[in-house]
Amino acid sequence: MKLKHVIAAAFAALLSFPVSVRAEETALPAPPELSAECAVVMNADTLGVLYGFDESKRRAMASTTKIMTALLTLEAGDLDRSFTADSMAIRVEGTSMGLREGDIVTRRALVYGMLLPSGNDAANAAAVSVSGSLTAFAELMNKRAAQIGMNDTHFVTPSGLDAPGHYTTAYDMALLTAEALKNEDFRSICGLQSAKTEFGDPPVPRTLYNSNKLLKLYDGCIGVKTGFTDNARRCLVSAAERDGCTLIAVTLNAPDDWNDHRKLLDLGFERVKPYDVRIGAFSAEVVGGSADSITIVPAEDVTMGFTESERKNLLVRCAVPEFVYADITEGDVLGYAEVRLNDRLLRRVEMIASENVSRKKPQTALGWLIGLFSGGVLKFD
Repeated sequence: MKLKHVIAAAFAALLSFPVSVRAEETALPAPPELSAECAVVMNADTLGVLYGFDESKRRAMASTTKIMTALLTLEAGDLDRSFTADSMAIRVEGTSMGLREGDIVTRRALVYGMLLPSGNDAANAAAVSVSGSLTAFAELMNKRAAQIGMNDTHFVTPSGLDAPGHYTTAYDMALLTAEALKNEDFRSICGLQSAKTEFGDPPVPRTLYNSNKLLKLYDGCIGVKTGFTDNARRCLVSAAERDGCTLIAVTLNAPDDWNDHRKLLDLGFERVKPYDVRIGAFSAEVVGGSADSITIVPAEDVTMGFTESERKNLLVRCAVPEFVYADITEGDVLGYAEVRLNDRLLRRVEMIASENVSRKKPQTALGWLIGLFSGGVLKFD
């Protein structure tokens, strides 16, 4: 965030105020009957667990691993540069996007390939492209997992194929997905039912199809990733959005995962409701301006999903200047506001000028004399 104007005084002390809530406590829906060995549904906005059981139990997670692989590939950038896929990396068992030796691809195409048809070849090729080797990429995966707070996760393979020491928990996968959904490319790609891309030798147009049936089965589903191995069994991570609320559901070893996720997401939307967070407007004095003051307002409206108990602990903190120097253009960033829950930063919003305030024009000598005469200060008989 770039502040256009030099602020002479320090920011006024942070203004903190709780969000006013008027809500009656309602009875929570009964937990659903699920086929999963481990499950969780999480509020993506607050990372609050809405329901779960054995969500901290370590298990294999199959191709839901590719959520991390895709995120790291996108974060590495250079998404549309063409290169030849590593011939050894693409020699891998299981699901494939169809890469062959000598194929020319881009990292973006590989992300399509791992998130839609769950290509193990795509995941391995991306890993080598980003880190130089599968081992080095696994180290990067674990470093990023630690940053996210995935304390019960260890990655060994970028594809999710079973390997000793390759494990996670339902809770950790929900944390990972919440982080991944902040990436606009990831969010848009994981929700596609199909995608057109190019690869080959030479590259030719291809259409890849998503294996996630929940995109059609559940209203508001926006992704995320399926998975299966003989050891992990059926694994699924999903996300759904309604009225500004985003939920994440995770099941590990769930024979009836499609129905499990519909139940989990339905329960989540019973507990989480959209809420318009009100951020006030503030006034600041203007030094050397055509107006004495200016109104500072939030740059955007904030709607997020909260449970009733979360809303009672919601806090808005604003940092705005006591005064600014002219001139000021409508939309100039003059401060910021933070939406917080139990000391966790949920959203940071720019506070901007609501109007233009130009510099006060300097007075000429003639104008000064005219002012003196009109004010009766100087008189000639």
